[in-house]
Amino acid sequence: MFYGAVVWDPWLIVAQIVCLQCLYYLTLGFFLSFLVGTRVSRLTLVYFFDFATINTSTVTGCCVIASLLPSSFAGAGYMLYLIERAKKRLDFSATLYIIHLFICVIYGGWPSSITWWVVNGTGFAVMTLLGEYLSMRRKFMEIPISRYRSSKKFLHMLNKLPNKNFISEMPLCFISFSSFHSVAVPLGSK
Repeated sequence: MFYGAVVWDPWLIVAQIVCLQCLYYLTLGFFLSFLVGTRVSRLTLVYFFDFATINTSTVTGCCVIASLLPSSFAGAGYMLYLIERAKKRLDFSATLYIIHLFICVIYGGWPSSITWWVVNGTGFAVMTLLGEYLSMRRKFMEIPISRYRSSKKFLHMLNKLPNKNFISEMPLCFISFSSFHSVAVPLGSK
């Protein structure tokens, strides 16, 4: 298939969305367990989905904020391996945060806190921009080519040729005087 040719595969897209969402919540749970779990008696889904827990007036609220932002950085890294094209980073980030908003509305009501919107908007921007940056950086990386291996393979192929003295039997060889001029000289002439 040619590069740029898009095949519509809805099952792949759904699987990528589910994987990205699950990895995001696993990472969020990891950070919440260290930052918030040490401060509260019981870590519940309230800290994942209730907008009231995201505030700057309490230390626990700041710890929730400090858990959400590294999860966005990790989400950008997950997108690097799950989603193949940089153009799709915005779509997948938006889908993740729209699903998160939907779950938050179901769990705790419409988020009326400006802090919730700022933190999640920042997380969305970080995930999208860092994901695109990492993707473009990976796209422009040099492709490693092992010269030793390829030259060894070439010599092995030359040894398998039936006539091993084919270079001395060539009628012409090219002698290069500079990068712009080359002259054909018959072998054996002075």
